[in-house]
Amino acid sequence: MDKQALVNWYALYTSPRAEKQVEERLKAKGLTCYLPLHRTPRKWSDRIKIVEVPLFNSYIFVQCEEHVLRELFRVYGVVKAVYHDGKPAVIRPKEIEEIKRFLELAQNHELSVGEEVEILLGDLKNCAGKVKTISKKYIGLYLESLDAMVVVKKDIVAPVNRLIK
Repeated sequence: MDKQALVNWYALYTSPRAEKQVEERLKAKGLTCYLPLHRTPRKWSDRIKIVEVPLFNSYIFVQCEEHVLRELFRVYGVVKAVYHDGKPAVIRPKEIEEIKRFLELAQNHELSVGEEVEILLGDLKNCAGKVKTISKKYIGLYLESLDAMVVVKKDIVAPVNRLIK
């Protein structure tokens, strides 16, 4: 039997907010793993910063043989594997590639005039408006609910029809 045929992708459930540390530990063991990350604005008391966060909270994908998967439960931060019908759920390579493609498309999305966006942070959080002007760092929006034009930083808005929040 071909040894490569036994290697599959599996989903591991991690401790809360431990995905990046688990990824480091798995890579240190020489395993192939994938932690899908997306960029999102986060607000602190003194600043707003764009940070990379996991697309799926508390999940990471690992490629290995099934018997190796059982040993990974000893890795600090790994809680369990995702099971389906009493066996570790196998994630098809096509599904991993689709996640990568989705994230690439989302990352490369450029806003355009006329597009409807939502303000993610600040006093106007959750207000939606239409893009009227675009500069390097700022966007002019018309907020119909307020019948007003506002200018906000580009990094605190996202398309209303976005899939990642």
